[in-house]
Amino acid sequence: MFNWTFIRILAVAILAAALATPVHAWSINKGIDIEDGATSGGQSSVNGSITVGSKATVTGELETVNGAIRVDEDAKVEELRTVNGSIRIGSNAKTEDISGVNGSIRLGSNVVVDGEVSVVNGRVSTEAGTRIRDDVSNVNGEFQISGSTIGGDLMTVNGDVWLMDKSELQGDLVVEKPSGWNWQDQRDPNIVIGAGSTVKGEIRLERKVKFYLHETATVGGVSGEMTLADAVRFSGDRP
Repeated sequence: MFNWTFIRILAVAILAAALATPVHAWSINKGIDIEDGATSGGQSSVNGSITVGSKATVTGELETVNGAIRVDEDAKVEELRTVNGSIRIGSNAKTEDISGVNGSIRLGSNVVVDGEVSVVNGRVSTEAGTRIRDDVSNVNGEFQISGSTIGGDLMTVNGDVWLMDKSELQGDLVVEKPSGWNWQDQRDPNIVIGAGSTVKGEIRLERKVKFYLHETATVGGVSGEMTLADAVRFSGDRP
């Protein structure tokens, strides 16, 4: 299930590290720019963006409290973390875990993520050939998965899911039941399994959704509040 411990402690942990670590280890109110082809250790910023140039190598964590992270094509980096800001990964880049609180995560073509991708409030999108080893999760925000492979589960509470262009989800697709007294007033998410796409595990629906299944898609089963018989079949690019 979604890593709620991560949600509670990420912002506090980054800010605490900024206070506990020597000043030279953090950039305050200043961006970080790692040049093309350069090699660097971990870098951290408060109120600044981080840019990693093409073919650069970063051997430690990249983290920022308020700022975007951009990794250009063919770069190799380790863990990426941000509290408020988007994360963009260029084509053919390699990373480990990617996590955020508020902000979108976009992975270009043929990206390799040797870990998980998680965000609380944000859109997650991938392009063709991208491979994510572990889980992909959010609470609020759309998933646009295109021609990609996810090795773990895909989990959301309120997000639309578009698994398109022969994508493969090797674990379960889980839509969790929202919490709170007024959750029944929320819109039903769209769950779309597009042409040639596969969910090898189950689609576990803890709430009602709008469920669309392409006639060429395959799923391992549907459980929870809906069944496979509730799926709306379609044959075009989009329902």
